[in-house]
Amino acid sequence: MKYYLIAGEASGDLHASNLMQAILEEDPQAEFRFWGGDLMQKVGGILVKHYKDLAFMGFVEVLANLKTILANIRFCKKDIQQFHPDAIIFVDYPGFNLQIAKWAKLQGYPTHYYISPQIWAWKEGRIKDIKRNIDYMYVILPFEKEFYEEKHKFPVHFVGNPLIDAIANRNKINLNEFQAKHNLPNKPIIAILPGSRKQEISKMLYVMLKVVEDYPDYQFVIAGAPSQEAEFYKKTIGSKDVKLIFGETYNLMDVAHAAMVTSGTATLETALFKVPEVVCYKGNYFSYLIAKRIINLKYISLVNLILDKEAVTELIQNNFNTKTLKIELDKLLDKESRAKIIKDYNQLEKILGGEGASKTTAKLLVDSLKIS
Repeated sequence: MKYYLIAGEASGDLHASNLMQAILEEDPQAEFRFWGGDLMQKVGGILVKHYKDLAFMGFVEVLANLKTILANIRFCKKDIQQFHPDAIIFVDYPGFNLQIAKWAKLQGYPTHYYISPQIWAWKEGRIKDIKRNIDYMYVILPFEKEFYEEKHKFPVHFVGNPLIDAIANRNKINLNEFQAKHNLPNKPIIAILPGSRKQEISKMLYVMLKVVEDYPDYQFVIAGAPSQEAEFYKKTIGSKDVKLIFGETYNLMDVAHAAMVTSGTATLETALFKVPEVVCYKGNYFSYLIAKRIINLKYISLVNLILDKEAVTELIQNNFNTKTLKIELDKLLDKESRAKIIKDYNQLEKILGGEGASKTTAKLLVDSLKIS
C-alpha cells in the first residue's frame, strides 16, 4: 500500500521514521512519499520537502511567512493527488496538517493522525476539525486519551510514547568513549539544547552561554540541530570554551551530568535519559504576549504537565536570564536536588508506559486499511 506522511519538525522526523520502519514490518511492500527529514529518508521512499524549510514558530513569524506557507499547502495537495495514497499520516505539525486533513477528507483519503496536536494547551476549538476530518487519532500522552474521549467524546488510541522506543533502541556510549571521540577533557558535561529553529536558538543560546565561565570544573557541549549549519552557531559562541556537536544528541544525553533545555520535546527526552535539567524559553515578545493570553496551562514542559507538578524548573521569558539560570544550574549540581529530580523522572517513566508505540500504531493503521 501507499502511504503519504507529513512531518514538519525534527521530532516528527524521528517518530515518523520509526513508524515507517514499523509499517514495513506489517506491510513489506509499503511505498512512502513524505514531507520530513533525513531519518525518514534513511528508511526509504521519496522526500518531497525537508522540514528545515517548513519550520516557522510564533504568531509573528507565521504571518511573516504566510505566502510561503500557503504555497506549500497548494503544492502538497497537488502532490498527494498525483501520488494517490491509500492513507495519509499526519505527524503533529497542526497548523499545516489540519489544513491538508480538511481537504484530504473531502477527497476521500483515509486520514490518520500520529502524535496529537496539543489542542489541550491552546486552540481547543480545533477539536471540531479533528472530529470532522480525522479518521484515526493515535495519542502518545496518557492525559490526552481522557481529554479526547471523556471531554470531547472522540475515540482515540493511546499507543504509548515513541520516545521510549527511540531511547531504548539507541546504541549506548559511555563517558570515556564520548570524550575520546570528540577530544574532550575529563570533566563532567553540562549539555546545552537550545532548540532546533533559528529564532529560538539565537535567543536561547546567547543567555545559556553567559554562565559557562562560572563553572570551570565542568565542560559545556551544545547539541547542534540537524537543520542548522555550524557557522550559524559559531556567530553566537564566539570565543566561548564550548564544544558544538551535531547528530549525537542521544549520545550527549547518555553522558551528560546536567542540561539546559529549550522547552519542547527535548525536555521529555532529557528526563527519560535521567539527566537533571532546567527548562528555558524566550520567544518573540509580541508572540509571547499573545500566547500568554490564550494558552491556559500551569506548565510549559511536558515533564511537568505529565506529572502535574513542577518537577523541573521552568525559566520563561524575562525570568530566563543569567542570574536565574545560574541559581537553577547550581541546584542541578547539588546531590539532594538531583536525587529528587531523578525520583520524579522514574515516576514519569512509569506513567508513560513501556516500549512499542511505533509497532502498536503501525499495526492499528495497517489493519484499518485491510478492513476498509
